[in-house]
Amino acid sequence: MKVILYTTHCPKCTVLEKKLTSKNIPYEEVTDVDLMINKGFDAMPVLEVDDTIMDFKTANTWINEQ
Repeated sequence: MKVILYTTHCPKCTVLEKKLTSKNIPYEEVTDVDLMINKGFDAMPVLEVDDTIMDFKTANTWINEQ
């Protein structure tokens, strides 16, 4: 499973970072804003799990279910 967190370290981003860490889910952190814009992301955080893109609410639910 490949997990990528696109983050600007905003409060919502920090919530996902802490939850991923507390669940011992390894993840790659991407902070390159230009890359995020090129991917069409218009709000952060975004979690990508095995090529599935999730907004904050969906990502939060996914992490809680792990």
